[in-house]
Amino acid sequence: MSSIIIENKNQTNNDPVVIAIDHGYGNIKTPTSIFPACVTPCEGRISLSAEDTLAYEDRRYVIGIGHKEFRQDKILDEDYYIMTLAAIGKELRQRGLTSASIVIAAGLPLTWAAHQHDRFKAYLSQNPHVDFTFQDIDYHVDIQEVFIYYQGVAAVARRLEQFKGANMLVDIGNGTMNVLNINEKRPIPESCFTEKYGTYQCILAIREMLQREFSSLPADMQIERYLRSLHSDMSEKYQEVIKAAAKRYVADIFRRLREHEYDPDLMRLWVTGGGACLVKNFGEYEPDRVIIMNDIHANAKGYEAMAKATLEGRRKRDEQEQG
Repeated sequence: MSSIIIENKNQTNNDPVVIAIDHGYGNIKTPTSIFPACVTPCEGRISLSAEDTLAYEDRRYVIGIGHKEFRQDKILDEDYYIMTLAAIGKELRQRGLTSASIVIAAGLPLTWAAHQHDRFKAYLSQNPHVDFTFQDIDYHVDIQEVFIYYQGVAAVARRLEQFKGANMLVDIGNGTMNVLNINEKRPIPESCFTEKYGTYQCILAIREMLQREFSSLPADMQIERYLRSLHSDMSEKYQEVIKAAAKRYVADIFRRLREHEYDPDLMRLWVTGGGACLVKNFGEYEPDRVIIMNDIHANAKGYEAMAKATLEGRRKRDEQEQG
């Protein structure tokens, strides 16, 4: 059935493949890929590129076109499960595999993890074996285990040695802003908080201002391109309105951080997530006191590293017990 040939289709050893997925409200990220967090069911064979389509249980879906409505709980529909399959397909394709036993490493916002952990883990592991077709390639997957980690913390897990003294970490995603204090390389769980104040709130404010000023709107992708790069083919008057709204949004981020005891004279601020570019491009801050982490894949890479460390630690304990 598959029209694309992948060499080394099956696993060559018994070790599970770790598939790390950052289930964002705006984008789904793996260590090697990113696509918009959107799923659209479709009937029959559609005239779109195979790059956009996934087939599962006799249904077809368009992946990554459009925008999904924000929902705090990601298990209320099947969308995030379908997007998980797409992410698995992308990662297995990178490895030249179509059949594998896998471990999923994912995460949740800091203050939501406690009450959503078990349900999200069950949601992702609902089918021990999954067959699906993505990008015209058939995949056969056994899900051995699911690990759930803290979003944001994972992004800096490999860099904790740099967190000397007092630090505040803010992870600005599309839907939420997650904040955590890290003092002397140690995360302080009781300091964490999550707000529904992600970058999409900035997009909504920009759209409102543009509609009020000009009674017309550019596409969201045009706005997002300008926010990321400060380059656009829009006229100067549109860019000025977008810049003003973005500056207001970033200033409000710093105001909210100060309400949670952020003091730039006493601590360093680390900014990660998709909103890091907004702080970099439109914020007013001391560059030597604010560290911008530009890697949009940082959480996914952190999940992967933490899962591999967990599996390696388990393997060593088993060897010691057997020895």
